[in-house]
Amino acid sequence: MRQNVAVVILAAGLGTRMKSGKAKVLHEAGGDTLLNHVIRAALHVAPAENIVAVIGHQAEQVRASVKTAGIRFAEQREQKGTGHALLCAQAEMPTLAGQLLILNGDGPLLRPDTLRALVDAGGAENTGGALVTTEAADPTGYGRILRDEQGMIAAIREQKSASREELAVREINTGVYCFAAEPFWKHLEEVQPNNAAKEYYLTDMVEILRRHGYAVAPFLVADETELLGINTRVELAFADKVLRARKANELMLSGVTIEQPETVVIDVDVEVGQDSLIEASVQLRGKTKIGTGCRIGAGSILRDCEIAAEVTIQPYVVAEDSRVARQASVGPFARLRMHAEAGEDTRIGNFVELKKTTLGAHSKAQHLAYLGDATIGEGANIGAGTITCNYDGQTKHQTHIGDGAFVGSNSTLVAPLRVEKGAYVGAGSVITKNVKEDALAIGRAFQVEKEGWAKRRREQRGKKS
Repeated sequence: MRQNVAVVILAAGLGTRMKSGKAKVLHEAGGDTLLNHVIRAALHVAPAENIVAVIGHQAEQVRASVKTAGIRFAEQREQKGTGHALLCAQAEMPTLAGQLLILNGDGPLLRPDTLRALVDAGGAENTGGALVTTEAADPTGYGRILRDEQGMIAAIREQKSASREELAVREINTGVYCFAAEPFWKHLEEVQPNNAAKEYYLTDMVEILRRHGYAVAPFLVADETELLGINTRVELAFADKVLRARKANELMLSGVTIEQPETVVIDVDVEVGQDSLIEASVQLRGKTKIGTGCRIGAGSILRDCEIAAEVTIQPYVVAEDSRVARQASVGPFARLRMHAEAGEDTRIGNFVELKKTTLGAHSKAQHLAYLGDATIGEGANIGAGTITCNYDGQTKHQTHIGDGAFVGSNSTLVAPLRVEKGAYVGAGSVITKNVKEDALAIGRAFQVEKEGWAKRRREQRGKKS
Protein backbone atom coordinates (compact mmCIF):
# COMPACT_ATOMS: atom_id res chain seq x y z
CA MET A 1 0.00 0.00 0.00
CA ARG A 2 1.29 3.46 -0.91
CA GLN A 3 0.01 6.73 0.52
CA ASN A 4 0.86 8.70 -2.65
CA VAL A 5 -1.47 6.60 -4.83
CA ALA A 6 -5.11 7.55 -5.36
CA VAL A 7 -7.59 5.29 -7.15
CA VAL A 8 -10.72 6.08 -9.14
CA ILE A 9 -13.01 3.15 -9.91
CA LEU A 10 -15.53 3.67 -12.71
CA ALA A 11 -18.75 2.05 -11.49
CA ALA A 12 -21.60 4.23 -12.77
CA GLY A 13 -22.88 2.17 -15.69
CA LEU A 14 -26.03 0.07 -15.84
CA GLY A 15 -24.66 -2.57 -18.23
CA THR A 16 -27.47 -3.05 -20.72
CA ARG A 17 -25.91 -6.20 -22.20
CA MET A 18 -26.33 -7.93 -18.84
CA LYS A 19 -30.08 -7.88 -19.50
CA SER A 20 -30.67 -7.02 -15.86
CA GLY A 21 -32.61 -4.58 -13.76
CA LYS A 22 -29.66 -3.99 -11.42
CA ALA A 23 -26.43 -2.08 -11.96
CA LYS A 24 -23.68 -4.16 -13.50
CA VAL A 25 -21.20 -3.78 -10.62
CA LEU A 26 -23.77 -5.31 -8.24
CA HIS A 27 -23.64 -8.67 -10.02
CA GLU A 28 -21.60 -11.31 -8.20
CA ALA A 29 -18.78 -13.64 -9.17
CA GLY A 30 -16.59 -15.69 -6.86
CA GLY A 31 -18.79 -14.88 -3.88
CA ASP A 32 -18.74 -11.08 -4.04
CA THR A 33 -19.85 -8.17 -6.21
CA LEU A 34 -17.74 -7.12 -9.17
CA LEU A 35 -17.06 -3.79 -7.49
CA ASN A 36 -15.88 -5.32 -4.22
CA HIS A 37 -13.40 -7.49 -6.12
CA VAL A 38 -11.92 -4.38 -7.76
CA ILE A 39 -11.77 -2.57 -4.42
CA ARG A 40 -10.08 -5.60 -2.85
CA ALA A 41 -7.32 -5.42 -5.49
CA ALA A 42 -7.00 -1.62 -5.19
CA LEU A 43 -6.42 -1.88 -1.43
CA HIS A 44 -3.07 -3.52 -2.19
CA VAL A 45 -1.75 -0.24 -3.64
CA ALA A 46 -3.75 2.49 -1.85
CA PRO A 47 -5.49 3.02 1.51
CA ALA A 48 -9.29 3.00 1.56
CA GLU A 49 -9.54 6.76 2.07
CA ASN A 50 -7.63 7.28 -1.21
CA ILE A 51 -10.14 5.25 -3.24
CA VAL A 52 -13.07 6.95 -4.97
CA ALA A 53 -15.83 4.96 -6.65
CA VAL A 54 -17.77 6.87 -9.30
CA ILE A 55 -21.36 5.66 -9.05
CA GLY A 56 -24.48 6.44 -11.05
CA HIS A 57 -27.16 3.85 -11.75
CA GLN A 58 -28.71 2.65 -8.47
CA ALA A 59 -26.19 4.75 -6.61
CA GLU A 60 -27.53 4.03 -3.14
CA GLN A 61 -27.59 0.27 -3.67
CA VAL A 62 -24.05 0.35 -5.00
CA ARG A 63 -22.89 2.48 -2.09
CA ALA A 64 -24.52 0.08 0.39
CA SER A 65 -22.91 -2.96 -1.26
CA VAL A 66 -19.35 -1.80 -0.58
CA LYS A 67 -17.89 -3.72 2.37
CA THR A 68 -14.77 -1.65 2.96
CA ALA A 69 -15.05 1.30 5.35
CA GLY A 70 -13.52 4.59 4.24
CA ILE A 71 -14.18 4.31 0.50
CA ARG A 72 -15.23 7.65 -1.01
CA PHE A 73 -18.01 8.06 -3.58
CA ALA A 74 -18.63 10.50 -6.39
CA GLU A 75 -21.90 10.51 -8.29
CA GLN A 76 -22.08 10.75 -12.08
CA ARG A 77 -25.71 11.77 -12.56
CA GLU A 78 -25.45 11.92 -16.35
CA GLN A 79 -23.53 9.30 -18.31
CA LYS A 80 -21.29 11.42 -20.51
CA GLY A 81 -18.33 9.10 -20.89
CA THR A 82 -15.26 8.01 -18.94
CA GLY A 83 -13.61 11.44 -19.08
CA HIS A 84 -16.74 12.98 -17.57
CA ALA A 85 -16.63 10.38 -14.79
CA LEU A 86 -13.16 11.62 -13.81
CA LEU A 87 -14.43 15.21 -13.79
CA CYS A 88 -17.13 14.07 -11.36
CA ALA A 89 -14.55 12.35 -9.16
CA GLN A 90 -12.17 15.30 -8.94
CA ALA A 91 -13.94 17.04 -6.06
CA GLU A 92 -13.79 13.87 -3.94
CA MET A 93 -10.09 13.19 -4.49
CA PRO A 94 -8.08 13.25 -1.25
CA THR A 95 -5.05 14.50 -3.18
CA LEU A 96 -4.31 15.75 -6.68
CA ALA A 97 -0.61 14.84 -6.39
CA GLY A 98 1.28 11.55 -6.63
CA GLN A 99 -0.13 8.85 -8.91
CA LEU A 100 -3.67 8.32 -10.12
CA LEU A 101 -4.82 4.77 -10.80
CA ILE A 102 -8.01 4.40 -12.85
CA LEU A 103 -9.83 1.05 -12.81
CA ASN A 104 -13.05 -0.35 -14.20
CA GLY A 105 -15.66 -1.48 -11.68
CA ASP A 106 -16.54 -4.45 -13.90
CA GLY A 107 -13.02 -5.92 -13.99
CA PRO A 108 -12.91 -8.42 -11.10
CA LEU A 109 -10.00 -10.54 -12.40
CA LEU A 110 -7.26 -7.91 -12.16
CA ARG A 111 -4.52 -9.17 -9.84
CA PRO A 112 -2.91 -7.07 -7.08
CA ASP A 113 0.57 -7.95 -8.41
CA THR A 114 -0.38 -6.40 -11.75
CA LEU A 115 -1.51 -3.19 -10.05
CA ARG A 116 1.70 -2.95 -8.05
CA ALA A 117 3.77 -3.39 -11.20
CA LEU A 118 1.64 -0.84 -13.07
CA VAL A 119 2.15 1.74 -10.32
CA ASP A 120 5.91 1.15 -10.54
CA ALA A 121 5.82 1.60 -14.32
CA GLY A 122 3.60 4.68 -14.11
CA GLY A 123 5.97 6.32 -11.64
CA ALA A 124 8.95 6.34 -13.99
CA GLU A 125 10.62 9.73 -14.39
CA ASN A 126 9.66 12.06 -17.25
CA THR A 127 6.46 10.18 -18.10
CA GLY A 128 2.82 11.04 -17.75
CA GLY A 129 2.14 7.51 -16.60
CA ALA A 130 1.37 4.09 -18.04
CA LEU A 131 -1.66 2.18 -19.21
CA VAL A 132 -2.29 -1.54 -19.31
CA THR A 133 -2.38 -3.14 -22.74
CA THR A 134 -2.72 -6.71 -23.89
CA GLU A 135 -2.56 -8.57 -27.16
CA ALA A 136 -6.04 -9.90 -27.80
CA ALA A 137 -6.75 -12.97 -29.86
CA ASP A 138 -9.73 -11.05 -31.24
CA PRO A 139 -9.29 -7.26 -30.83
CA THR A 140 -12.64 -6.43 -32.43
CA GLY A 141 -14.39 -3.59 -30.65
CA TYR A 142 -11.36 -2.42 -28.65
CA GLY A 143 -9.24 0.69 -29.08
CA ARG A 144 -5.92 -0.15 -30.76
CA ILE A 145 -2.60 0.92 -29.23
CA LEU A 146 -0.42 2.88 -31.67
CA ARG A 147 3.19 3.16 -30.56
CA ASP A 148 5.84 5.69 -31.57
CA GLU A 149 9.44 4.95 -32.50
CA GLN A 150 10.48 4.87 -28.83
CA GLY A 151 7.81 2.31 -28.02
CA MET A 152 5.64 4.79 -26.11
CA ILE A 153 1.95 5.25 -26.86
CA ALA A 154 1.35 7.71 -29.68
CA ALA A 155 -2.43 7.32 -29.69
CA ILE A 156 -5.37 5.05 -28.95
CA ARG A 157 -7.41 4.54 -32.08
CA GLU A 158 -11.04 3.50 -31.56
CA GLN A 159 -12.34 0.82 -33.91
CA LYS A 160 -14.78 3.12 -35.73
CA SER A 161 -12.06 5.54 -36.75
CA ALA A 162 -9.19 3.11 -37.34
CA SER A 163 -7.64 2.51 -40.76
CA ARG A 164 -7.25 -0.96 -42.23
CA GLU A 165 -3.61 -1.05 -41.08
CA GLU A 166 -4.55 0.09 -37.60
CA LEU A 167 -7.29 -2.54 -37.35
CA ALA A 168 -4.64 -5.19 -37.88
CA VAL A 169 -2.98 -4.18 -34.58
CA ARG A 170 -3.73 -6.72 -31.84
CA GLU A 171 -2.46 -4.67 -28.90
CA ILE A 172 -5.52 -3.11 -27.26
CA ASN A 173 -6.43 -0.61 -24.58
CA THR A 174 -7.90 -2.31 -21.50
CA GLY A 175 -9.11 0.82 -19.71
CA VAL A 176 -6.69 0.47 -16.79
CA TYR A 177 -4.45 3.51 -16.33
CA CYS A 178 -1.84 4.92 -13.97
CA PHE A 179 -1.24 8.62 -14.63
CA ALA A 180 1.01 11.15 -12.99
CA ALA A 181 -1.71 12.93 -11.03
CA GLU A 182 -0.65 16.58 -11.31
CA PRO A 183 -0.48 16.86 -15.13
CA PHE A 184 -3.56 14.65 -15.48
CA TRP A 185 -5.79 16.88 -13.35
CA LYS A 186 -4.24 20.03 -14.81
CA HIS A 187 -5.16 19.07 -18.37
CA LEU A 188 -8.31 16.97 -17.83
CA GLU A 189 -10.63 19.79 -18.89
CA GLU A 190 -9.03 19.72 -22.34
CA VAL A 191 -10.97 16.53 -23.02
CA GLN A 192 -13.89 17.55 -25.23
CA PRO A 193 -16.89 15.64 -26.62
CA ASN A 194 -15.70 15.96 -30.20
CA ASN A 195 -17.03 12.61 -31.34
CA ALA A 196 -20.19 11.08 -32.72
CA ALA A 197 -21.41 10.03 -29.27
CA LYS A 198 -20.79 13.52 -27.84
CA GLU A 199 -19.03 11.94 -24.85
CA TYR A 200 -15.84 12.80 -22.97
CA TYR A 201 -13.38 9.99 -23.68
CA LEU A 202 -10.64 9.31 -21.16
CA THR A 203 -8.51 7.85 -23.95
CA ASP A 204 -8.03 11.39 -25.30
CA MET A 205 -5.78 12.11 -22.31
CA VAL A 206 -2.95 10.11 -23.89
CA GLU A 207 -2.60 12.53 -26.81
CA ILE A 208 -3.31 15.57 -24.60
CA LEU A 209 -0.51 14.65 -22.21
CA ARG A 210 1.77 13.87 -25.14
CA ARG A 211 1.17 17.39 -26.54
CA HIS A 212 2.27 18.83 -23.22
CA GLY A 213 5.45 16.78 -23.15
CA TYR A 214 4.33 13.85 -21.00
CA ALA A 215 4.84 10.46 -22.63
CA VAL A 216 2.52 7.60 -21.63
CA ALA A 217 4.11 4.15 -21.56
CA PRO A 218 2.39 0.89 -22.47
CA PHE A 219 2.32 -1.78 -19.75
CA LEU A 220 1.78 -5.06 -21.57
CA VAL A 221 0.02 -7.84 -19.61
CA ALA A 222 0.35 -11.21 -21.31
CA ASP A 223 -2.79 -12.85 -19.89
CA GLU A 224 -5.78 -11.12 -21.45
CA THR A 225 -8.09 -13.13 -19.16
CA GLU A 226 -6.99 -10.97 -16.24
CA LEU A 227 -8.28 -7.87 -18.02
CA LEU A 228 -11.74 -9.13 -18.89
CA GLY A 229 -14.52 -6.61 -18.40
CA ILE A 230 -17.87 -8.20 -17.61
CA ASN A 231 -20.59 -7.26 -20.08
CA THR A 232 -22.73 -10.41 -20.35
CA ARG A 233 -23.90 -13.29 -18.16
CA VAL A 234 -21.59 -15.57 -20.12
CA GLU A 235 -18.58 -13.46 -19.14
CA LEU A 236 -19.88 -13.31 -15.57
CA ALA A 237 -19.93 -17.12 -15.40
CA PHE A 238 -16.40 -17.26 -16.80
CA ALA A 239 -15.15 -14.77 -14.21
CA ASP A 240 -16.82 -16.79 -11.45
CA LYS A 241 -15.00 -19.92 -12.62
CA VAL A 242 -11.63 -18.14 -12.71
CA LEU A 243 -12.06 -16.56 -9.29
CA ARG A 244 -13.06 -19.84 -7.67
CA ALA A 245 -10.15 -21.68 -9.26
CA ARG A 246 -7.81 -19.01 -7.88
CA LYS A 247 -9.33 -19.38 -4.40
CA ALA A 248 -8.98 -23.15 -4.44
CA ASN A 249 -5.35 -22.86 -5.55
CA GLU A 250 -4.67 -20.30 -2.82
CA LEU A 251 -6.02 -22.64 -0.16
CA MET A 252 -4.17 -25.69 -1.46
CA LEU A 253 -0.89 -23.75 -1.51
CA SER A 254 -1.53 -22.75 2.11
CA GLY A 255 -1.83 -26.37 3.25
CA VAL A 256 -5.46 -27.36 2.60
CA THR A 257 -6.30 -30.60 0.78
CA ILE A 258 -9.14 -30.30 -1.73
CA GLU A 259 -10.41 -33.41 -3.44
CA GLN A 260 -11.54 -32.64 -6.99
CA PRO A 261 -11.02 -28.87 -6.70
CA GLU A 262 -12.88 -28.27 -9.96
CA THR A 263 -16.11 -29.33 -8.18
CA VAL A 264 -15.94 -27.11 -5.09
CA VAL A 265 -17.43 -23.62 -4.70
CA ILE A 266 -15.45 -21.45 -2.28
CA ASP A 267 -16.17 -17.74 -1.84
CA VAL A 268 -13.37 -15.20 -1.76
CA ASP A 269 -13.69 -14.34 1.97
CA VAL A 270 -13.65 -17.94 3.21
CA GLU A 271 -10.78 -19.01 5.50
CA VAL A 272 -9.60 -22.62 5.94
CA GLY A 273 -6.87 -23.80 8.32
CA GLN A 274 -3.91 -26.04 7.51
CA ASP A 275 -4.36 -29.80 7.19
CA SER A 276 -8.10 -29.52 6.69
CA LEU A 277 -9.61 -31.66 3.96
CA ILE A 278 -12.43 -30.57 1.68
CA GLU A 279 -14.20 -33.35 -0.18
CA ALA A 280 -15.80 -33.09 -3.61
CA SER A 281 -18.77 -30.80 -4.36
CA VAL A 282 -18.51 -28.81 -1.14
CA GLN A 283 -19.73 -25.20 -1.05
CA LEU A 284 -18.12 -22.80 1.42
CA ARG A 285 -19.97 -19.49 1.25
CA GLY A 286 -19.84 -16.00 2.68
CA LYS A 287 -17.42 -15.47 5.56
CA THR A 288 -17.15 -19.10 6.63
CA LYS A 289 -14.07 -19.86 8.74
CA ILE A 290 -12.77 -23.40 9.16
CA GLY A 291 -10.06 -24.31 11.63
CA THR A 292 -7.10 -26.65 11.31
CA GLY A 293 -7.41 -30.39 10.86
CA CYS A 294 -11.08 -30.41 9.86
CA ARG A 295 -12.83 -32.63 7.35
CA ILE A 296 -15.70 -31.21 5.31
CA GLY A 297 -17.76 -34.00 3.75
CA ALA A 298 -18.90 -34.23 0.15
CA GLY A 299 -21.86 -32.10 -0.85
CA SER A 300 -21.92 -30.03 2.34
CA ILE A 301 -22.96 -26.37 2.11
CA LEU A 302 -21.72 -23.98 4.80
CA ARG A 303 -22.53 -20.27 4.76
CA ASP A 304 -21.19 -17.74 7.28
CA CYS A 305 -20.23 -20.50 9.71
CA GLU A 306 -17.40 -20.77 12.24
CA ILE A 307 -15.95 -24.26 12.41
CA ALA A 308 -13.26 -24.81 15.06
CA ALA A 309 -10.27 -27.15 14.82
CA GLU A 310 -10.56 -30.93 14.32
CA VAL A 311 -14.25 -30.86 13.46
CA THR A 312 -15.80 -33.46 11.19
CA ILE A 313 -18.60 -32.29 8.95
CA GLN A 314 -20.05 -35.43 7.42
CA PRO A 315 -21.43 -35.42 3.84
CA TYR A 316 -24.46 -33.34 2.90
CA VAL A 317 -24.65 -31.08 5.91
CA VAL A 318 -26.34 -27.72 5.33
CA ALA A 319 -25.44 -24.97 7.81
CA GLU A 320 -25.70 -21.21 7.91
CA ASP A 321 -24.89 -18.58 10.56
CA SER A 322 -23.80 -21.29 12.99
CA ARG A 323 -20.81 -22.29 15.11
CA VAL A 324 -19.27 -25.69 15.76
CA ALA A 325 -16.67 -26.13 18.52
CA ARG A 326 -13.54 -28.28 18.30
CA GLN A 327 -13.68 -32.05 17.89
CA ALA A 328 -17.41 -32.05 17.21
CA SER A 329 -19.03 -34.20 14.54
CA VAL A 330 -22.04 -33.11 12.46
CA GLY A 331 -24.04 -35.14 9.96
CA PRO A 332 -24.50 -36.71 7.57
CA PHE A 333 -27.67 -34.98 6.34
CA ALA A 334 -27.90 -32.57 9.28
CA ARG A 335 -28.94 -28.93 9.28
CA LEU A 336 -27.79 -26.05 11.48
CA ARG A 337 -29.33 -22.60 11.11
CA MET A 338 -30.06 -19.23 12.69
CA HIS A 339 -27.13 -19.06 15.11
CA ALA A 340 -27.10 -22.68 16.16
CA GLU A 341 -24.11 -23.61 18.32
CA ALA A 342 -22.61 -27.05 18.81
CA GLY A 343 -20.23 -27.32 21.74
CA GLU A 344 -16.93 -29.16 22.03
CA ASP A 345 -17.03 -32.91 21.26
CA THR A 346 -20.74 -32.85 20.47
CA ARG A 347 -22.38 -35.38 18.16
CA ILE A 348 -25.12 -34.27 15.79
CA GLY A 349 -26.27 -37.15 13.62
CA ASN A 350 -28.26 -37.81 10.50
CA PHE A 351 -31.46 -35.84 9.92
CA VAL A 352 -31.02 -33.71 13.02
CA GLU A 353 -31.88 -30.00 12.76
CA LEU A 354 -30.77 -27.28 15.16
CA LYS A 355 -32.40 -23.86 14.91
CA LYS A 356 -31.44 -21.10 17.36
CA THR A 357 -30.21 -23.88 19.63
CA THR A 358 -27.12 -24.36 21.77
CA LEU A 359 -25.94 -27.93 22.29
CA GLY A 360 -23.54 -28.15 25.23
CA ALA A 361 -20.15 -29.86 25.22
CA HIS A 362 -20.17 -33.68 24.96
CA SER A 363 -23.92 -33.77 24.30
CA LYS A 364 -25.47 -35.96 21.60
CA ALA A 365 -28.41 -35.81 19.24
CA GLN A 366 -27.64 -38.68 16.93
CA HIS A 367 -30.82 -39.29 14.92
CA LEU A 368 -33.96 -37.71 13.49
CA ALA A 369 -34.54 -34.76 15.83
CA TYR A 370 -35.75 -31.17 15.60
CA LEU A 371 -34.30 -28.93 18.30
CA GLY A 372 -35.54 -25.36 17.93
CA ASP A 373 -35.15 -22.41 20.33
CA ALA A 374 -33.47 -24.68 22.86
CA THR A 375 -30.59 -24.57 25.29
CA ILE A 376 -29.13 -27.99 26.00
CA GLY A 377 -26.52 -28.46 28.68
CA GLU A 378 -23.36 -30.54 28.76
CA GLY A 379 -23.36 -34.32 28.55
CA ALA A 380 -27.03 -34.58 27.59
CA ASN A 381 -28.50 -37.25 25.32
CA ILE A 382 -31.35 -36.46 22.95
CA GLY A 383 -33.04 -39.60 21.64
CA ALA A 384 -34.12 -40.31 18.08
CA GLY A 385 -37.31 -38.60 16.98
CA THR A 386 -37.26 -35.93 19.70
CA ILE A 387 -39.04 -32.67 18.88
CA THR A 388 -39.09 -29.39 20.76
CA CYS A 389 -42.51 -27.88 20.06
CA ASN A 390 -41.37 -24.27 20.12
CA TYR A 391 -44.21 -22.50 18.27
CA ASP A 392 -47.79 -22.09 19.49
CA GLY A 393 -49.06 -20.41 16.33
CA GLN A 394 -48.17 -16.92 17.50
CA THR A 395 -45.02 -17.00 19.63
CA LYS A 396 -41.77 -18.97 19.75
CA HIS A 397 -40.99 -20.47 23.18
CA GLN A 398 -37.78 -21.72 24.78
CA THR A 399 -36.86 -25.24 25.91
CA HIS A 400 -34.11 -25.76 28.50
CA ILE A 401 -32.52 -29.19 28.96
CA GLY A 402 -30.00 -29.40 31.77
CA ASP A 403 -26.57 -31.03 32.06
CA GLY A 404 -26.60 -34.81 31.88
CA ALA A 405 -30.31 -35.04 31.06
CA PHE A 406 -31.59 -37.99 29.03
CA VAL A 407 -34.49 -37.56 26.62
CA GLY A 408 -35.90 -40.83 25.33
CA SER A 409 -36.74 -41.56 21.71
CA ASN A 410 -39.85 -40.05 20.13
CA SER A 411 -40.32 -37.53 22.91
CA THR A 412 -42.30 -34.35 22.32
CA LEU A 413 -41.25 -31.43 24.51
CA VAL A 414 -43.89 -28.69 24.49
CA ALA A 415 -42.31 -25.31 25.21
CA PRO A 416 -41.97 -23.28 27.31
CA LEU A 417 -40.37 -26.11 29.25
CA ARG A 418 -37.46 -26.97 31.53
CA VAL A 419 -35.97 -30.44 31.90
CA GLU A 420 -33.55 -29.97 34.74
CA LYS A 421 -30.10 -31.42 35.34
CA GLY A 422 -29.87 -35.21 35.39
CA ALA A 423 -33.56 -35.75 34.61
CA TYR A 424 -34.92 -38.56 32.44
CA VAL A 425 -37.78 -38.38 29.95
CA GLY A 426 -39.28 -41.75 29.05
CA ALA A 427 -39.43 -42.73 25.39
CA GLY A 428 -42.59 -41.75 23.55
CA SER A 429 -43.56 -39.10 26.10
CA VAL A 430 -45.38 -35.83 25.51
CA ILE A 431 -43.99 -33.50 28.18
CA THR A 432 -45.91 -30.29 28.94
CA LYS A 433 -44.70 -29.54 32.48
CA ASN A 434 -41.25 -28.83 33.87
CA VAL A 435 -39.21 -31.86 34.94
CA LYS A 436 -37.30 -31.58 38.20
CA GLU A 437 -33.62 -32.42 38.64
CA ASP A 438 -32.90 -36.17 38.63
CA ALA A 439 -36.60 -37.00 38.14
CA LEU A 440 -38.17 -39.41 35.63
CA ALA A 441 -40.99 -37.97 33.54
CA ILE A 442 -43.36 -40.19 31.59
CA GLY A 443 -46.16 -38.66 29.59
CA ARG A 444 -47.95 -41.39 27.63
CA ALA A 445 -51.11 -43.50 27.77
CA PHE A 446 -51.10 -46.88 29.59
CA GLN A 447 -50.65 -49.91 27.35
CA VAL A 448 -53.76 -52.06 26.90
CA GLU A 449 -53.48 -55.65 25.67
CA LYS A 450 -56.51 -57.71 24.50
CA GLU A 451 -55.62 -61.36 24.31
CA GLY A 452 -56.67 -63.24 21.17
CA TRP A 453 -57.98 -60.08 19.41
CA ALA A 454 -55.74 -60.43 16.36
CA LYS A 455 -56.65 -64.09 15.86
CA ARG A 456 -60.37 -63.40 16.09
CA ARG A 457 -60.08 -60.54 13.60
CA ARG A 458 -58.32 -62.76 11.06
CA GLU A 459 -60.99 -65.46 11.45
CA GLN A 460 -63.81 -62.96 10.96
CA ARG A 461 -62.25 -61.57 7.82
CA GLY A 462 -61.77 -65.08 6.51
CA LYS A 463 -65.50 -65.87 6.90
CA LYS A 464 -66.49 -62.69 4.98
CA SER A 465 -64.28 -63.59 2.03
